Amino acid sequence: MSARVMAVWCPDWPAVAAARGGGHGLHLPLAVVGPRGVLACNAVARAVGVRRGLRRREAQFRCPELVVAPADPSRDAVWFEPVVQALDAVVPGIEVLRPGLFVFSAAGALRFHGGVEQVVTRVVDAVAAAGTECQVGLADELPTAVLGARGSVLLEPGGDAGYLADLPVDALVVEPALGDPDELAELVGLLHRLGVRTLGDFAALPLRDVATRFGEAGAVAHRIARAVPWRPPSVTAVPTGSAVEHRCDPPLERVDEAAFLGRRLAGELHAVLAAAGVSCLRLRITARVEGGVEVNRVWRCSAPLTPEGTADRLRWQLEGWLTGTAIAGGAGGAVTALVLEPVEVVPAGRVQEGLWGEAGLAEARVHRALVRVQGLLGPEAVRVPVEVGGRGPDDRVRSLPYGDAPADPVAEGPWPGALPAPSPSVVWPGPGYRLEIREGGDPASGVVARVPLAGGVVLRTAAGAAVGVGPRGLLTGRPEAVEITGRRCAVAGWSRPWLIDEAWWEPGPGGAPRRPKARIQLVPERAAALLLCCLVGDEPGSWTVEGVYE
Repeated sequence: MSARVMAVWCPDWPAVAAARGGGHGLHLPLAVVGPRGVLACNAVARAVGVRRGLRRREAQFRCPELVVAPADPSRDAVWFEPVVQALDAVVPGIEVLRPGLFVFSAAGALRFHGGVEQVVTRVVDAVAAAGTECQVGLADELPTAVLGARGSVLLEPGGDAGYLADLPVDALVVEPALGDPDELAELVGLLHRLGVRTLGDFAALPLRDVATRFGEAGAVAHRIARAVPWRPPSVTAVPTGSAVEHRCDPPLERVDEAAFLGRRLAGELHAVLAAAGVSCLRLRITARVEGGVEVNRVWRCSAPLTPEGTADRLRWQLEGWLTGTAIAGGAGGAVTALVLEPVEVVPAGRVQEGLWGEAGLAEARVHRALVRVQGLLGPEAVRVPVEVGGRGPDDRVRSLPYGDAPADPVAEGPWPGALPAPSPSVVWPGPGYRLEIREGGDPASGVVARVPLAGGVVLRTAAGAAVGVGPRGLLTGRPEAVEITGRRCAVAGWSRPWLIDEAWWEPGPGGAPRRPKARIQLVPERAAALLLCCLVGDEPGSWTVEGVYE
C-alpha cells in the first residue's frame, strides 16, 4: 500500500481570487466565466440559481446583479500563494496541483500532530487564518483524496475502492487536476449512454476492454475508479547538476522583467533535462528576496512540464513574491536569486514525440530564439496570432505578445450572423484599403493590391443603377458589374446578403444610433472572390472590402 495522501481543497477558489483581486465584497454574487461558460461562482450566486457550465447570458438572466470576472490562472495562483504559505508551518512537503488544491503526504503530519483529527484541525485553522475556508480529504491514493476532499471524507486505510464504488461517474469531471476536462466529459457522456452510472460499475469493466474502447483517457479514469496506486514516486534519478540558478544583478523588482527572465530559465532547464533524456513532473521554484528571506514552492503536474508550463508557473510565483502576497508578513521585496530544481523526473520516452521526431527540439530552439528577441527588444517585439470568437473575419484573430495568454479565450459561439466557412484567405486591417483589378483574363492575375482607398466599391445593375442593401436586408437590384478603382468588371456570381446586428446598445460614430451591417460574397470575372460589407439602408455604392478569397 502506498503512503497515505491528504488533499486540501478551497471551494470556489477562482471566484474567491477574483473577488479579492477586484476588491468585491463577499456579499456580492460573483461568477468566473471562461470559454465553456461559468467556471466557478460563490455561494451568494449559487443561492439565486447560478451554476457551473451556464452560459454567461443565462447566468446574468438568473442574477442581473451578478459580477462577472474573466478566468485568469495567474490571478488565481498569486492569491493562492499566501494560503499555501500559511500551511508551511503546519505540514511539510506541500505540492500544488492547481490554485485552490494542494496535497501532501499524510504520514509525517499524522506522526507529528498525533492523529487525523489533530492534523485536520491544524490545517483548517491555518487556512482560515489566511482568510478562506477549506475541506480536507484523506485516502490511500491521490485521486481518491482529491475527490474525497469535496465531501470532507477521511477514509480508513484500504477504504478507497469502497468509497469510489458509490460515486457517480460524473465525479470524474468535477476536478481538472485529474485529467483534461473535455476528454473526461466526453468519456462520461459515453459511459452514460452505455448505462454505466457509477465508478464501481466502471471499475468492474475489464481493463483491456476499457483501453481498447476508450483510449488513454479511459484507461487513466479506469485506474482512478479502481483505486490502483497512482503514479508512484519516480525511480529515475534526478540528473546531477540539473538545477538552474540565476543571481539577479540588479535585483528584480518588476513582474514583467521577472517573467522574461523566467522564460529564459525555463528554456535552460528544459535544455538540461532534454540532454539527460528526462522530463520533469515535479518542480521546485526557489527565490531569495532582499532581506534574507527565502521562499520556495513545489508544483506537481499530471503530465511532464513543457517550457511554457514551467515559465507560467514561475511567472505566477514571481508575481506573488514581488508583491509580498506570498511572503510571511506581507513584506514584498526585490528578488536577488532564482532557482529552478526538478524534484521528480521520468524518462523522456514517455512523452509523445512530434510527427517528424526532431520537431520537439526544433520547436524548443524556436521558442528560445523568440524569447531571446523579446528579452532584447521587449515583449511587443514578437507577436503571434491567436484565434478568438467573433462574427467578421477581422474579429477572429487577435495579435498578442508571444507567450501571453489571451484575456478573453476562444468563444465557440453561436455568433448569429457570423461569416460562414470558408473564411477569406486575406483580411485587411480595416476599411482603408481597396482592390485593384489588373490586366489579364486569368483570375490569378487579378490578385488584389493594398492601395489606399479613394472611394468605395460600387455594384451596378445592367441598367447602371447602384446596388445596396435595403431596410429589409435584401439587395436593391441584381448586380451585373462591379467598379473598383475606376475599372469595371462583370460579376460572375454573388451570395444573398446576411445581416450583422451587433452592439446595438452602443452609440455609433458621433452618438448616432448604431446601424446594422450586411455582407455578401461576390465573384468578379477577372479577379478573386471578394467579401463585401455595407451599412443597411445606406446610399447604394458604398461597399467596402473586408476580405479576399485567393
